[in-house]
Formats: sequence, structure tokens, C-alpha cells
Amino acid sequence: MNIIEGINQRKSIRGFKPDPVSKEIISSILDAACRAPSAMNTQPWEFVAATGETLNQLKSDIVDSLWGGKTMDPDHQVVGWNKESVFRKRQIDLAKQIFQLMGIEREDTEKRNQWLERGFRFFDAPVGLFLLTDKSLSDVGPLLDLGAAMQNICLAAVHFGLGTCIEDQSVLFPELVRDALKIPEDKKIIIAISLGYPDWDYLANNLESTRIPVSENTTWVGFNDA
Repeated sequence: MNIIEGINQRKSIRGFKPDPVSKEIISSILDAACRAPSAMNTQPWEFVAATGETLNQLKSDIVDSLWGGKTMDPDHQVVGWNKESVFRKRQIDLAKQIFQLMGIEREDTEKRNQWLERGFRFFDAPVGLFLLTDKSLSDVGPLLDLGAAMQNICLAAVHFGLGTCIEDQSVLFPELVRDALKIPEDKKIIIAISLGYPDWDYLANNLESTRIPVSENTTWVGFNDA
């Protein structure tokens, strides 16, 4: 598989097999993450890989906090979109595609809540990866570098036949994550990635999300110059 094939094959996986992922494979994936570019080679990323009973208990605690009405207080501002923007429309279009695949009707509150909870359970993946940075760094700068590391994780996972789903649901209650995974207070919890072997029988994994073509989002300058 070449790089372009890996990029095109990568997709968000929302249903996983329970099969464990070896520490050796995860280490290789994180080695690839560490090869990501960063501003002046600052490498502002740190990782925590969790599995087994520790992760299962964290999933349970996060779900309890979700339905218990605990205030979400992430370490950094999570993604938000203006309700009238094209970005919000794309989010809604994606949700409609998923709900159609899963047979979830708009009025079915119970099934919608069940789907919501899955995200807070790492989509039942056997491994949760957490990307951290140091609180001494700016709020914005390291995010570009962590994004590059995050992409490397997702592409390396494809190489090993694994699936990933990048998600902020699992870091919306950072103190739970900090306590469960013994993360120091001077580290900022940025994002989580669900990792495991895809369950291709799970309907949501059939989703093929669309992309805006280059012809619509790229301005070409100087290419027709004599």
C-alpha cells in the first residue's frame, strides 16, 4: 500500500471488534506519530494508550457523567460551528447519513441517545489513545503539530489493518481521564482516538463520507503564466 492509497482508505470507524491490539503494534503506530512535522522540531505531543479494565472503567465513568448532567469542561475549546454556516450543514449531512445507515429515525429519541452514548464509550474500541501537550505552551500553536501526529496515527493504523475514530467526546470530562490515567496536572488533554480492528458488519462502517473537490476549494495562481 502506498501513501496515497492509505490516505484514501482511511475512514472513521464507529464499530470495532473486541480483539485486543498488541502493545508492539501500538508502539509502531506511535513511532509513526512521532515522525510528524512540528514547528522548529518542538515535538509538543505526548501520548497515553489505554486498554483493558482501566479503559472499560473510564468508559463507564464518562457515560455516568454524561447522563448524570455533569458539566463538560474540556482542557481546550472543542469544535463548534455557526448554525447558519456550511460547516454546520456538513455536520448535519453526516449525521443524516449515519442515522440512515443505522435505521435511526429523527423522532426516535432512545436510539439517538444510544448513538450519542457510543461516542462517549470510544465506540466500544478496545484501545483509547489520548494526545496531550504541555500547559506551558500556547493554546493554539501545538494544535497544528498534534494534528499532524494525529493524522500519522490514523494512517499507520490503516497499514496494520486497524481502524480509528478521532473524537472529542472522550475528553469532555478531562478530570475523569486525568484521574484514571494518572495524567499530571501540567498536561493538557487535547483529543482522543478510538483504535481497534474494524467490525465491517457494523452498519455505520459502510459510510463513505464525501469531500469537497479541489476545483471548489483551491485557488490556482501563476500556473497559466507564460
